[in-house]
Amino acid sequence: MAVAEIIGTAIGTMLIIIVAYLLVGNVLNTAEVVSNAQKDMTLISESRLHTDLSITNVTVSGSVINLTVTNTGTEIISDFPHTDILVYTGSVSGYSEYLYNATVTTLPYSWSGSIINAYVHPGELGPGESMYVNAYCLGSAPVTFEVVICTNNGVYASTIV
Repeated sequence: MAVAEIIGTAIGTMLIIIVAYLLVGNVLNTAEVVSNAQKDMTLISESRLHTDLSITNVTVSGSVINLTVTNTGTEIISDFPHTDILVYTGSVSGYSEYLYNATVTTLPYSWSGSIINAYVHPGELGPGESMYVNAYCLGSAPVTFEVVICTNNGVYASTIV
């Protein structure tokens, strides 16, 4: 009888140790996930603080809106497929969204760009660099409008023409 109590106690102790190990492991794993999420949000916020744009030289040529975008911040802008251009004409329909399209450069509601003197970071808009942008409208371009360019991290610049 005494042996059965010792074996039962040993098994109970082992089960308590296993459950404690699993609980501590899950708590540590959860803490690591939360810590990584906080680090990622800090990096995104820091990237947003260092990103700044300016829009200049906006002209209209037929159905194309031409503009120059200058990176006035310290962050490199390279995710052009997630960078959108919005054009607001003041009509009821609101903003027209122009998506980046590097392959078919004359597709309506698309935009393409060429970076000026991109020697340090080819294909990326580095600090102080400018990019010629062509936004292709459906039909003729509006006469009076607002242009907004929005990067993938949520920073935007706008100008009224």
